[in-house]
Amino acid sequence: MIIIGEKINGTIPVVKAAIEKRDSDFIAERAIKQTEAGADFIDVCASTAPELEIEALKWLIDVVQDATETPLCIDSPNPRVIEAVFKYAKQPGLLNSISGEGDKCEVLLPLLTSNSWEIVGLTCDDHGIPRDVETKVKITEIMVEKAAKYGIAPDRIHLDPCLLALATDNESYINFIKDIKAIRAVYPDIHITSGLSNISFGLPGRAQVNRTFMALAIQAGMDSAVMDPTNKDMMATIFATYALLGHDRNCRSYSKAFRAGIIDPNRKSPNQF
Repeated sequence: MIIIGEKINGTIPVVKAAIEKRDSDFIAERAIKQTEAGADFIDVCASTAPELEIEALKWLIDVVQDATETPLCIDSPNPRVIEAVFKYAKQPGLLNSISGEGDKCEVLLPLLTSNSWEIVGLTCDDHGIPRDVETKVKITEIMVEKAAKYGIAPDRIHLDPCLLALATDNESYINFIKDIKAIRAVYPDIHITSGLSNISFGLPGRAQVNRTFMALAIQAGMDSAVMDPTNKDMMATIFATYALLGHDRNCRSYSKAFRAGIIDPNRKSPNQF
């Protein structure tokens, strides 16, 4: 599982406050803890007012890079903000994100030429999030074809089928499986990702829903997720699921993670943020 650590995001109240105060110690600690917990990328998202976002995101990038060597996931709904701060990254990471919306592909894909940067792609366009798998596949095909023009292979794309909340769509997970099968039939090497907590939005007991979704989604083929790597219960679910599916020879990874303290099934569930 490719883990994109989600805990440095301005939509989280304590992070928003830290960004406003320029509390570098708070941000650095969050970056370090996510790295120690096994994050493959550290997501940095300012979520500030548009006129302040570039400066705030650059500050986050600098603080996180001073604290850890884990690659960044540079995150903004505005592709030109990502374009403006891209040069401050010290090593290849992940950009979040392109879609069929506006000129996102045209702005961001050229940045990935002649390097090993990866990118998140969302199956939505100017008409919103489609409910049918055929349209999602078509949007994926358009993004992959545009990426190919810049030498970007499907295995550098983390495709997010835009999972809907279970509270608003009772067949959300069922449709997610259909999306994965249809997309992987065309692009077997593409990564499948999701914002893990989206599935439980609006429900009580969200942690249990998220953990169950994670196990089922791994079985369905999801191999990337935006999540909290410091949640030891969730990490235990990931390692146990891979072991149960036969992807962990002699349960070595599970046992190693347990000994390292990355997972602890007896630990009480932490607050998500």
